[in-house]
Amino acid sequence: MMKLFKTLSLCSSALLLLLFTSGCHESLDSEAAAHVAHQFKIGKDPTQNAEEASHTTYEVSKPLVKDLTLNDEYVCQIRAIQHIEIRSLEKGYLQNVLVDEGETVRQGQLLFQIKPSVYEADVQKSQAEVELLQIELENNQALVDKDIISSTEAAMSAAKLAKVKAELELAKTHLGFTEIRAPFDGLIGRFGDIRLGSLLEENQLLTTLSDTHRLWVYFNVPEAQYLEYMKNKRLSQNVQLELANKEIYPETGTIEVIQSDFNSTSGNIAFRASFNNPHALLRYGQTGKILWPRKVNQAVIVPQKSTFEVLDKRFLLVVDKNGLIHEREIKVAREEPNVYVVASGIRPDEMFLLERQNKLDKGDKISYKLIDPKTVIENLKLYAE
Repeated sequence: MMKLFKTLSLCSSALLLLLFTSGCHESLDSEAAAHVAHQFKIGKDPTQNAEEASHTTYEVSKPLVKDLTLNDEYVCQIRAIQHIEIRSLEKGYLQNVLVDEGETVRQGQLLFQIKPSVYEADVQKSQAEVELLQIELENNQALVDKDIISSTEAAMSAAKLAKVKAELELAKTHLGFTEIRAPFDGLIGRFGDIRLGSLLEENQLLTTLSDTHRLWVYFNVPEAQYLEYMKNKRLSQNVQLELANKEIYPETGTIEVIQSDFNSTSGNIAFRASFNNPHALLRYGQTGKILWPRKVNQAVIVPQKSTFEVLDKRFLLVVDKNGLIHEREIKVAREEPNVYVVASGIRPDEMFLLERQNKLDKGDKISYKLIDPKTVIENLKLYAE
């Protein structure tokens, strides 16, 4: 008789496996599919499960309900408030390169120098013309005083002098452009296609300069979060920055600007936060994650280890006051270290099996010991540490 029972049990298991793997599960609802998968995972007949359940006391608990502050995460890009291209304003040979890539420079510091010979000659020429016309004007003025020439000729000399003085100032300006200085404090970027002695063209890119003492961080926010932000006028203006190595940047950022339009493709809108950068750790072009704190009142929390997954759905084994087990699908609102914040599927006053879900199935009746939810979560933290 026992042999016949085992044979029937094996046949039943094989039939269930065939139905499950042949695509017939598509006609089952989610609860039935989860039950089939769970039975297959156990690999034991129901009488054996029931017998084991009756002789074992299982630990159960209830969800921990508490107010939480969760961080919404957004990928971000870091930009300098001032980031400019340094270009040559004159044509000529690059005579001096006085800085290096990545170097910190001060406002007014000399960065590059173009050979000034041609421009110095233009200044000298214009200076000589000014001196010549100055003498001519003085002579003509003396002749006007003696009524030898008309005042018109003296006025023409004065106009010529003004013209060459303007040309002198222009020549000095061109000469000044041979010295390329930093317009503000910042970091030198990568050099362009230049080397000492290169023949530079007018407007040729030399390098970039970034002011990194304070930085702008851009991140895209979905429409739902944007509406929540605008509705509450202000959940939190302060945000944190998670760097690429998972460390939290020590300075707190402040949300300052929201872009005017949504991106029609992604449905997101760009926010901008600013961060101080006193130790020059952040650089233009870096990436990271914005951590935006959000308060959740009366969050329902369960341990991750108390759940199991079947067909991309997550389940708990709920235990009623009589010790009867029910299989319950839950919706996870947020995954945190070792725990899930549950959106739906279990009430705060319901009990669930803490561990050994693979030993039991819905419909089994157990003896249980209730563990305080706070103790459960605290033990999870200790285990993780």
